Amino acid sequence: MDLKGLKINVIGDSISEGVGASCRENGYCDVLARKTGAVVRNYGVSGSRIANQCIERPWFIPHLDSYVVRSETMDRDADVILVFGGSNDFGHGDAPFGEFLSDDDFTFCGAMNVLIKKLVRLFPDAEIVIMTPLHRLSEDATVNDIGLPCRVLKEYVEMEKKYAEYYSLPLLDLWSVSGMQPADPVLKERFMPDGLHPNDRGHERLADRIISFLSAL
Repeated sequence: MDLKGLKINVIGDSISEGVGASCRENGYCDVLARKTGAVVRNYGVSGSRIANQCIERPWFIPHLDSYVVRSETMDRDADVILVFGGSNDFGHGDAPFGEFLSDDDFTFCGAMNVLIKKLVRLFPDAEIVIMTPLHRLSEDATVNDIGLPCRVLKEYVEMEKKYAEYYSLPLLDLWSVSGMQPADPVLKERFMPDGLHPNDRGHERLADRIISFLSAL
């Protein structure tokens, strides 16, 4: 796939928004645009989750921060859709994990299913790409940041892989190939000093992984 001139919609969370980079221009979405000549439209919202949430909190309104709802606001002429999320569903979501192929978008599994079906309907000619979460320091937690029980992050990753296989969608498995693992002190300092968000070097690496993946499609 020649990326020059393509319109790429990115739906994501704080990493897509550019958190961790020294400025928005050094976030992976902007780097991706500069390196390829693609038009990259960034729909990343810090703190957002794939699933709808049940409890209103000061930093968001239930439903309105979810990928399921926000996907409807994206420009419809996209050639490529990048779906990059799940880490916040694990980290501070109140939606239960749920069951594969459920349509309950107040669960993570159901929301993934609803989101993919919605994207297929809204963007019938676009290449829809699922990108798994990156590693993070708290990835083995079984109680999340708001005190609710959760699955370990790898289970969210495996469910995203399962959906990509079921719907026969391209999968960029960043969990396996990003080269960023903050459990290692050298990699943490080099790529994601806060243990979660990539720094400038990490965002550039992320952009490079995406470029290599999309170019091969």
